[in-house]
Amino acid sequence: MECRPHCAACCIAPSISSPIPGMPNGKPAGVACVQLDEQGRCRLFGQPQRPAVCASLQPALEMCGQSRQQAMLWLARLDHLTRPLA
Repeated sequence: MECRPHCAACCIAPSISSPIPGMPNGKPAGVACVQLDEQGRCRLFGQPQRPAVCASLQPALEMCGQSRQQAMLWLARLDHLTRPLA
């Protein structure tokens, strides 16, 4: 499966705790990564600066669903379920 054009749900919905160029403290859930371009593609794709968690997240029907909205909901739920206890 390939990424849906202009989706970027995986770069918006989940929190990322590792540093990202331009976001040294990572990013909170629901916030777009600063490395997204105007077409919703990662500027760091294939680069060593890309966080390992991003590189490990692969598109799949279960995660991506039939629409960007479904992907956003699935990823937001996953982020919530895997959030560290405070």
